[in-house]
Amino acid sequence: MAERPARKAPKPYETQVVRTEQLTPHMVRVVLGGEGLAGFAMDGFTDHYVKLLFAPEGVSYPEPFDVDRIREEFPREQWPANRTYTVRSWDPAHRELTVDFVVHGDEGLAGPWAARAQVGDTMRILGPGGGYAPDPAADWHLLVGDESALPAIAASLEQMPAGAVVRTFVEVEGPDDEQKVVTPDGIEITWLHRGDRPVGEALVAAVRGLDFPEGSVCAFVHGEAAFVKELRRHLRLDRQIPREQLSISGYWRLGKTDEAWRAVKREWNEQVEREQERSA
Repeated sequence: MAERPARKAPKPYETQVVRTEQLTPHMVRVVLGGEGLAGFAMDGFTDHYVKLLFAPEGVSYPEPFDVDRIREEFPREQWPANRTYTVRSWDPAHRELTVDFVVHGDEGLAGPWAARAQVGDTMRILGPGGGYAPDPAADWHLLVGDESALPAIAASLEQMPAGAVVRTFVEVEGPDDEQKVVTPDGIEITWLHRGDRPVGEALVAAVRGLDFPEGSVCAFVHGEAAFVKELRRHLRLDRQIPREQLSISGYWRLGKTDEAWRAVKREWNEQVEREQERSA
């Protein structure tokens, strides 16, 4: 039996930093642009994401940049690391891609890069992916997340259909981390301040205590995996919301790098689903 040919890596888009902005004490906005974004397109999702490619410190690659060549010629530990980030907005007319980064000092890889990014810096990206947009047929919408989900939640709010009934809960560290989001019909975000509590504890309490409006809901719940798991169980079992009305997933997991979380995320999600099916 002939071996299947190795799948070629997608060609990344090469972008440059156009400008940066400190939005809040823990969030930095980076706008990427350049001719390398020619052909980049998005198809209507509000949770579109891209993967940013980071070379390990001290490693440089031959030009033109080619992921397949790098994988053939470099040891695995020198392959570029990737980090997945939600697209806050895309301006096709000006070829400008806006990405917001949660930054906690030197913690992590992408956050520190964003904090130090300078105009003209190069960043290669893969994507976009995505899968959620507010369903105009829903009777009401539930949006829940921590800082990592805020860009997708903000983009979703901005594209809500006129007259939509929306309940939105976003957990941030403190009042200085709240952001102004322009929404149709004056839809408001309920900001929850984490303080010293575990990530997501306030979100779980808020959703459990929410008096759900009548009718079918379209729900988007994303953020740290532990609280997402708890809310998935609550929404599926206690509230009896069908799976197809939920966009719910752990963007990250406390104590795990992005690579480590991605390696187990699919299996973790399947296990959660099995546990909930047995409990139903």
